[in-house]
Amino acid sequence: MNRLPDFPWDSLADAKATAAAHPQGLVDLSVGTPVDPVPAVIREALAGPAADVPGYPTTYGPESLRAAVAGSLDRRFGAPVDPAAVLPTIGSKELVAWLPTLLGLGSGDVVGVPETAYPTYEVGALIAGATPVRMADGDPPPPGAKLVWLNSPSNPTGRVLTAPQLRESVAACRAAGAVVASDECYLALSFGAPAVSVLHSSVSEGDHAGLLAVHSFSKSSNLAGYRAAFVAGDPALVKALLEIRKHAGMIVPFPVQAAMAAAAADDAHVAEQVALYEKRRVRLRAALEGAGYRVDHSEAGLYLWTTEGKPCRETIASLAALGILAAPGEFYGAAGASHVRIAVTATDERIDEAVRRLGS
Repeated sequence: MNRLPDFPWDSLADAKATAAAHPQGLVDLSVGTPVDPVPAVIREALAGPAADVPGYPTTYGPESLRAAVAGSLDRRFGAPVDPAAVLPTIGSKELVAWLPTLLGLGSGDVVGVPETAYPTYEVGALIAGATPVRMADGDPPPPGAKLVWLNSPSNPTGRVLTAPQLRESVAACRAAGAVVASDECYLALSFGAPAVSVLHSSVSEGDHAGLLAVHSFSKSSNLAGYRAAFVAGDPALVKALLEIRKHAGMIVPFPVQAAMAAAAADDAHVAEQVALYEKRRVRLRAALEGAGYRVDHSEAGLYLWTTEGKPCRETIASLAALGILAAPGEFYGAAGASHVRIAVTATDERIDEAVRRLGS
């Protein structure tokens, strides 16, 4: 425990209290939690026959779930994968945090993470006793790297890596003997940007060896409360993860497995949610830029990577004075020290209220 940093969100307590004191209430654009209803097709699956199964679920899940997930990867992202190489997980954060440990990494091993990145990549390395090393764009795997994280579209920056960029990273990691874990939780939220899965042939060259793609239903299907995600890719790696997770009891509840299968089989609700986020994103970005902020990258995902050229905590304070809560860029690494991450995951009414305050 002494190796782990303080939980960063605890440091936002004062800013949140300031923002919540605004006469028209808090506009919370910090965490990025979904606010829209869970689609009916998913709720029906959760409450259907799967809700009346008294026995234990399996770690691997039924073949029907794995086939539905594999089908969704092929339809939505052009990334065909063997259903046998799909494994449900208890949300994506759990998988990210425990992957280095599950892969057997420890003291002396290195985990490469993006220069500006989701904090749990680094935390997962520390839990395993490995050493996290930040990597700037285009950097080769650091010496001793056994695992390298890629993230496109990025949390927090919204940057999309091209297929050639991803292919180059994959080739370098393979040459170094490092597993590639690609966090693709925002891949469905590309808004037309050329986002591509690491499992796509333009990146993998038709070979999934050494590759793991991590996906979540939290954002595209509003299932953050269900803890519903999966990892897919290299059949040998997935099999090894499965065996360890069976021993550890890392099992998605059976009703949630049924809900995941329904979410994977239905593309219509994803398209509707993406369109809703895109409208909110366009309105909020225009308001920020009209108020003098600069938005960098942010071509995909659920966040606007924003700066006013000041230390991020000063921007957090100025936004809090407007009743708007954002996330400090320093949460995601030293390179984010002058940015804040602003989520578009708020109701239309709250987004419109933020737009009004930014324009006043």
